[in-house]
Amino acid sequence: MNVIEEIKIFVENECKKPSSKYGYDPFLYHFIPMVEYAEKLSDELGGDKEIIMIASWLHDIGAIIYGRKDHHITGAQIAEEKLKELKYPIERIELVKKCILNHRGSQKNNAESIEEHIVAEADIMSNFDNIGGIFKAAFVYEGKDQGQARDSVREKLENKWKQLHFESSKKIIRPKYEAMKILLD
Repeated sequence: MNVIEEIKIFVENECKKPSSKYGYDPFLYHFIPMVEYAEKLSDELGGDKEIIMIASWLHDIGAIIYGRKDHHITGAQIAEEKLKELKYPIERIELVKKCILNHRGSQKNNAESIEEHIVAEADIMSNFDNIGGIFKAAFVYEGKDQGQARDSVREKLENKWKQLHFESSKKIIRPKYEAMKILLD
């Protein structure tokens, strides 16, 4: 089994655990679409595909295990431990960690490499495939009523759209963005 597949199984197993902060839903509705977008962008824009794929599977593992606060930092630590366990080369572990540390659009993003940009971009793009999950967060975790949730989701997706860096990403997401605007306005 290759390291990407081993990491995917690790993330899926963490999502299945009763201790997972958000349950199994993030695996199905966030990780899978995010990894698909990362692969598409890598095919189009280049970069080290293995680094991109590993970082994409691990980018939110800190949130799954410990919660959202500083999950880019906890995620990088978890990634390092897991990849060392798999005897992955240390210099490549550092590249994966940089992608995880710089994936959050809500944080000051210091992404430099194409790999870091692709992981961050794919994470943003996946939000447009998981509007149900964003509503769930607004209702369940944030305690918003229906109107507040609608406004919150619309605002979040507007902000995500503005964070897109690559024209190719905007081209892929534009139909979903336009549909969201129609549905939530």
